[in-house]
Amino acid sequence: MGTDLHESLRSLRVWDPAVTELPPFDPATAPGDPLPLFTAWFAEAVAAGQSEPHTVSLATADAEGLPDVRVVMLHGADADGWSFATHADSRKGRHLVARPYAALVFYWPVLGRQVRLRGPVAVAPADVAHADLHARSTGALAAALTGRQSADLDSPDELARASEAAWERAGREPDAPVPSWTLYRLLPDEVEFFQGDARRRHVRLAYRRTEEGGWSTRLLWP
Repeated sequence: MGTDLHESLRSLRVWDPAVTELPPFDPATAPGDPLPLFTAWFAEAVAAGQSEPHTVSLATADAEGLPDVRVVMLHGADADGWSFATHADSRKGRHLVARPYAALVFYWPVLGRQVRLRGPVAVAPADVAHADLHARSTGALAAALTGRQSADLDSPDELARASEAAWERAGREPDAPVPSWTLYRLLPDEVEFFQGDARRRHVRLAYRRTEEGGWSTRLLWP
């Protein structure tokens, strides 16, 4: 049986009250720095049962300025920036060499919230990247050891063989180095917090970094 895409789209509703709570957000109570607010919102998304709240869309651009976007995992957020990791020779790694600037967006539909960030991206020291990788699961290490991310793959069998060897090495050498594995830190110039509202009076609070290193805030029309 065929499916009508447009009919399916028209049948969908955003923020079904049966499964979504749209909490109030008073921007007048927001802290002067976006990091504490992000930390609080992240904890509330976890407590609300949001599936995989640490997944985030990462947008980069290549040397010609053509954009790309994919979903990655947040590895941390602190005064040094919001962290994610990949191989330096992957597509996003090459993009970040050509244009070391990126954007992130978190979407937590269970609360009708988004957080958007953009700014320059720096590479963390190699020992920090190594420690971050080896604090993760054996599967994460095996995936990193498999390598060749974004390269052409001749067949599923080739991947199966490489993955099997990587899993075996990860189990045998839990501290195995992965020289191409890189931890990146996005230090935002701008951070926006979006709180959905049932009457579409969404709250958008935007932080912008000042020349003095602090933050200014402003409200945006939804």
